[in-house]
Amino acid sequence: MIIKKLAVIGAGSMGHQIAMLGALAGYETKLQDISQKSLEQAEAKLAAIMDKWVRKEKISVEEREEAFSRLHFTTDMLEAAGEADLIIEAVVEKLHVKREVFSMLDEVAPSHSILATNSSTIVSSLLADATKRPEKVCNMHFFFPALVMDCVEVVKGDHTSEATVSNVIKVCEEMNRTAVLLKKEISGFIANRILFAVQKEAMSLYEGGFADYEDIDKIVRKALNHPIGPFELMDLSGIDVGYYVMQQQFEESGDPKDKPSKTLEEKMKAGELGRKTGKGFYTYEQGVKS
Repeated sequence: MIIKKLAVIGAGSMGHQIAMLGALAGYETKLQDISQKSLEQAEAKLAAIMDKWVRKEKISVEEREEAFSRLHFTTDMLEAAGEADLIIEAVVEKLHVKREVFSMLDEVAPSHSILATNSSTIVSSLLADATKRPEKVCNMHFFFPALVMDCVEVVKGDHTSEATVSNVIKVCEEMNRTAVLLKKEISGFIANRILFAVQKEAMSLYEGGFADYEDIDKIVRKALNHPIGPFELMDLSGIDVGYYVMQQQFEESGDPKDKPSKTLEEKMKAGELGRKTGKGFYTYEQGVKS
């Protein structure tokens, strides 16, 4: 199958950047969200990023304009997915929401369309049976921020056809992203399982009173040479994202060790979700730590 048209469902922190990757790669791309305000914010953010790229000579003015000419914004799922060859879901990390979206997409998308989820932890076998095309369902996990991070985890479930995986990997290559194939499913995939292990241990040390979160971040940066500490990373990616991921893992495993920590529960209740709200573990002014 030759993929020419993309749809991205969800204009949040991941979705709008994935959509721009598609447009930059030459695909006719439609970004859908139920909120017109979210679409307007997404367009403004992308304009700012592309303007910065032009100033840094990463792309030309012509390339910027061509990408935006291929990128369309809509609140209508039928308009977004009705002619798409590949649809990438990037909605909130809640299983029941994703299942509803996949069921709706299955109704409105062409029979040949591939349905991929950008979920950071939920395996596509939990979504495939919400459709009549399980062989065309897979994980296509981009990393935050998608316009910067190179890797994409492509996860093949037992239900996923080889043709589906092959087509998704080709799209990643056209987007100038390194696709890494996981041959079977595991919750959290590879990168996040390693990352969550680090974050859980960092949180345990912090809650145990062994060191402040600032000092734990400092040790990880200075001693382990990580570019960013675990608490800084939670703020960057969104504390709510990590919370929902852990909650989903806990629901799947029933293991208390997978349950979100007391500190994350408190941050969620206080609305302190990281950079996007101006406060998480750290305080931010216009996205910059103060």
